[in-house]
Amino acid sequence: MTARNEPTARNGPTARKPTAKKADFADEFAELSYEQARDALAEVVRRLEGGAETLEESLALWERGEALARHCEQWLAGAQSRLDAARAPDEAADTPQ
Repeated sequence: MTARNEPTARNGPTARKPTAKKADFADEFAELSYEQARDALAEVVRRLEGGAETLEESLALWERGEALARHCEQWLAGAQSRLDAARAPDEAADTPQ
């Protein structure tokens, strides 16, 4: 017999449904543009701030949001690299030899 507040297989951490893994999200988001990922992330935030989700749904949304944020960061890092590469010839020309 378990105490009333003690987690069991039905109501405790072991009852948690498996959530998508990072690799699953990476596959799902691979084709998203930065703008699409940003908009999807904004929708996740809106839903979380609304507070109408269950705890389990909120956790799944949080994980999705984290993955979307990583995807956006990768896009931004790629854009920064492209800008740096485009500026490199100009900076080399400005350097006295």
